[in-house]
Amino acid sequence: MISFVGWARARGLFADSKGPWGQAPDSGQGEPPRRPSTGPWADTPGRTPGQASLGNVTSLDELLRRSRARFGGGGGGGFSGPNRSVFLWGAIALVLLWLVFTSMHRIAPEERGVVTTLGRYSRTLGPGIGLTLPSPLERVQKVDVENIRNVDLGSAGAETLMLTGDQNIIDIAYSVRWNIRDPEQYLFKLQNPDDTIQQVAESAMRAVVGTVTLNDAIGQRRGEIEARVQEVMQNVLDSYQAGVAVQGIAIKQADPPAAVNEAFKDVTAAQQEAESYQNSANAYSLQLRQKAQGEAGAFNRIYEQYRLAPEVTRRRMYYETMERVLSNVDKTIVEAPGVTPYLPLQQVNRGGTTSPAVQQGQQQAQQPSAGAGR
Repeated sequence: MISFVGWARARGLFADSKGPWGQAPDSGQGEPPRRPSTGPWADTPGRTPGQASLGNVTSLDELLRRSRARFGGGGGGGFSGPNRSVFLWGAIALVLLWLVFTSMHRIAPEERGVVTTLGRYSRTLGPGIGLTLPSPLERVQKVDVENIRNVDLGSAGAETLMLTGDQNIIDIAYSVRWNIRDPEQYLFKLQNPDDTIQQVAESAMRAVVGTVTLNDAIGQRRGEIEARVQEVMQNVLDSYQAGVAVQGIAIKQADPPAAVNEAFKDVTAAQQEAESYQNSANAYSLQLRQKAQGEAGAFNRIYEQYRLAPEVTRRRMYYETMERVLSNVDKTIVEAPGVTPYLPLQQVNRGGTTSPAVQQGQQQAQQPSAGAGR
């Protein structure tokens, strides 16, 4: 409306009008001097008469022109020419880098990427290249799910005393191996997962040790105790939705308290020695049993052959027996009919000397045979 009024006034459409916007009637004394108006409808130099302005802004075109001048589109200060192009391309490059580095994520084979949208869990990215909305709309936290973590409880320098099922005290040190199974539960279900795992491990060990005797705890049942502690820990952590998998328990030390440790060591050494003797006796018994079984089997085979040919088998057994008996005996075989004198043939064969009495007996034995020859 204001523009229309200014356009009409510029063309003299309101020359005869009376009123606050028309010309005053001619009084014959000439037109009085016009004072500059400072009202909202005052004319501004450089504009057509009657073109009004609201403050310093006359129209939407004027507002846009001043905005362009303020931000470097022309006129006074700001960026113009080459500086404007450099600034524009630099801003575009920064935006692109921000989009690339906050939207593309490289997930290693052993990792998983947990995506949160405005702080709330959204999804889990697998290995490879994952795409998300730029930060801070979506953020990615990488979690290593294959790394085996160790928690050591108890040490040689600090006693960790526990009560056994037979009301004895044991100093025990052990380690827990675990890894992350569910990244979402590991990050959001527990406030401090590492401390929770330590407390659950200690509670499970005390519960299991309280059901066994001292000799079992320091003896051969360590493997059974480790398996039971692992099972109890896994059940408790699953009830907490911790997203953790217990890989194993290793008992590194299980000794009585330091005050009675030496006496228990002696008892343990005696038990091990007795067990060693028992193992040796069992091994010897097994050896004799196997030998007897072998001999019985051989006898059965010979008996089967004897049933088929009794005379041949009897003769072969006689020869084998005589061979076994006479194999270690010094013997001389004389094949001469009618020869009965005693000769020390064993000493002769061995190259030894005969005694005088033996020599005299030999001479007396040879004299009758010489006379008989005459």
